Amino acid sequence: MKKLHKIVIIGGGAGGLELATQLGQTLGKSHKAHITLVDQNLTHIWKPLLHEIAAGTLNPHAEETNYFAHASKHHYEFVLGSFIDIDQHSKQVILGKPPLSKPDSTEKNIRLDYDSLIIAVGSTSNDFNTEGVKQYCHFLDSRKQAEVFQQDLLNLYLEAQNHETPRSLNIAIIGAGATGIELAAELFQAK
Repeated sequence: MKKLHKIVIIGGGAGGLELATQLGQTLGKSHKAHITLVDQNLTHIWKPLLHEIAAGTLNPHAEETNYFAHASKHHYEFVLGSFIDIDQHSKQVILGKPPLSKPDSTEKNIRLDYDSLIIAVGSTSNDFNTEGVKQYCHFLDSRKQAEVFQQDLLNLYLEAQNHETPRSLNIAIIGAGATGIELAAELFQAK
């Protein structure tokens, strides 16, 4: 029996997920290759929706894609794990201990063999070394960050609402890209 070509994709963002889907539908479905998608989260949220999660106007559970279900439907394998390193000599990707392992677990790092490796880890916001940004700002690069922002916003709103004298919330948004503009509009609509 012919050995299948092993394609490993690190990162289940928009690019990695789309690539795994297309390769799964073509090469995976026809048994021409074994496709594996690796991500550190169980679900995917389309990044352009993060401002709506941050503002509290979108239920993330209604918009998320479960990687395991998606993989089963589109003929690829999903592995939950955090990328640590690449062993180029052995052609293996090294992932940290499974994230859902018990703290006292003796499980070791996961090693995945590959013939072709695609790194699709995406990007993060650039603060351009603006003083104070790293220490005091929220970034919207992940669902977790959007949910933390939303919780902090809710806490500030409740604090202002329960204050003896009326208070307004002042929110500054750094960045006039799509996310910054959409977040401003969403916060305005949510008021």
